[in-house]
Amino acid sequence: MDRKTVLVTGGTRGIGKAIALRFAREGYAVAICGRDKEKIDLLVQELNQIGVPHYVASCNVRELSSIKEFFSNVVEKLNGVDVLVNNAGIFIPGKIQEEDEETFTATMETNLNASYHFSRLAIPYLKQSSKGHLFNICSVASITPYINGGSYSISKYAQLGLTKVLREELKEDEVKVTAVLPGATLTNSWKGTELPASRFIDADSLASMVYSTYSLPREAVVEEILIRPMQGDID
Repeated sequence: MDRKTVLVTGGTRGIGKAIALRFAREGYAVAICGRDKEKIDLLVQELNQIGVPHYVASCNVRELSSIKEFFSNVVEKLNGVDVLVNNAGIFIPGKIQEEDEETFTATMETNLNASYHFSRLAIPYLKQSSKGHLFNICSVASITPYINGGSYSISKYAQLGLTKVLREELKEDEVKVTAVLPGATLTNSWKGTELPASRFIDADSLASMVYSTYSLPREAVVEEILIRPMQGDID
């Protein structure tokens, strides 16, 4: 079997974890970075049970040196990258005029810069792959400005722009590029909410959509996935 490798940033919880586990259950090798050691250890246990090659480690996605070290280890241990899922992100609510000035820097470094740097590192390997695919997990906030979205909305608009530029750059190399724009998804970001689960997208459903998109024939590419809860966005 020509086993392919999927790299998911921010993959120890929520959407990233659901995507990583979906690919693992389909037999793919997976590389995952996160910040929480306890969640890393738990994820390793799950992957051991599935029985696929994996590399799960901490990585500070706000620091280029940490990104490069993690990526180098992925290539060494799993022989390259065929699919990149840029999922790492943070959300700090607040209006631009009111939020702490460090919020902008932290948000852009995590939500935009990390996607940029991981993409640049992965592209040479995606070009070599027979099925190279790059997914950027954007947001409905990439196309809709929200009150209290502040720096988060700015970063997500920029991440969608990055995705569109990469799509154009990588066409001739037959590397697929897809922007995923989910609405409210039931993850830790909504911890403590009193809203019912039916008001949210399930992370596993989103993971299934990503995998189905990846599984399309080589001659077709889904450029954008816009997915919302059945009852629409949560204000």
